[in-house]
Formats: sequence, C-alpha cells, structure tokens
Amino acid sequence: MPLQNRVTPFGEIVAIAQRGLFTGNRGIIHDPRTRMLLSRRWTTKAWIVCVLEYKGARREVMSRRSWTELFFLDEATALAAGHRPCFFCRRRAAEAFRSAWMTGNGGNRQSAPAMDAVLHSERLANRRKRLHALPAPIERLPDGAMVASGGACYVIAGGRALEWTEDGYREGAATLADARLLTPPSTVRALAAGYRPLLHPTANAPVIS
Repeated sequence: MPLQNRVTPFGEIVAIAQRGLFTGNRGIIHDPRTRMLLSRRWTTKAWIVCVLEYKGARREVMSRRSWTELFFLDEATALAAGHRPCFFCRRRAAEAFRSAWMTGNGGNRQSAPAMDAVLHSERLANRRKRLHALPAPIERLPDGAMVASGGACYVIAGGRALEWTEDGYREGAATLADARLLTPPSTVRALAAGYRPLLHPTANAPVIS
C-alpha cells in the first residue's frame, strides 16, 4: 500500500504509487511507528525540493523521526506547491534560483530564510493553498509556471497549458478562462528571469491521451 507522501501542485500530500523525479520535505510531519502523516502538514517554513540520490545515502522512507520524505512528479510541481531548491543537495540549482529571484523580484541577495518567509506568505491562505491572479495571459507565462482551472492544474511549456496527472502531463483544455496562478508569484518572477526547472519528460512530448 503506498505511503501518503506524494505532493500535488495544490500542495496536498496524497497516497499514490508513483514517486516522480524529486524528493523534498517540510520538516517532520509523520509518525515513524506507523509511517503515517500527522495532522500538521509542515513544521518549518523551509519547504525544499531535493535530489532522489545524494552521495549514495539510502533512507527507509518515513521510518525514523527525521525529516519526512515527500515526492514530486517534477520540479514544476514542487515549485507550484511552494517549495524551492535545497541549498545542501542542489546547491547549483539553489544558487541559480536565488540569482533569478533577485533579478525577478528586485532587491539585494536574499538568504534562504528570507525567501522562505516570502514563499510561506504566498503559498498559503488560512492553511490552504493560496491561488493568485494571473500576472499575464497564459501563453505569456514562463515555462514551469502552473495554473489551476476547474479543479485541475496545468503546467506552462512552450506557451501551451498541459494538464498535470499522477503519471505525467497531457494536452490540456482549449481555454482556461477561469485560470488562477498556483505557483507563488515570486517564484514565477524567478522563472521569468531565467530559472529553468526540470519538467517531466511528458511536458516536452506529451504521450498521455
């Protein structure tokens, strides 16, 4: 039976078999005796996205009182949920994200806690996922940004809106008139400034019908 540790673009943590391209965490939010989630969904504002393998280290998922291993289809999914690259295992990506953040959002070099504070205010509204108005027409949003419409979510790739599923992306609806922004606005500005998140292969060549 799958553990409840897969994150959707809405930031929800669900139990499905697929693991995806990245792991990450929001602190300790599980009981290692039962390997089940607690009622809380974060214990820190540092929501990070990490590589699946780092220097050969192996962990039995949710088996000890350490950070709770969460999984994401791809980096766009993690960013939409409100996470950012880890400065420990993804230092190069994290520095590229910070540089693009500075360019897109203005100001001086930001510490990780400073970025986390902004993201925390943008990703949540009364402990639920916060949706934002679109900053531009969908076709002009940067690659990797995600929007929500009609209960579904979509990644922008090459000016197209592709629907997110548990297994990958598929061609989306023709129009998304009621779309709202899922990815935090500060992250979208970092994407527009040049940060390139890793997308699931189906975003480049959708194969799901």
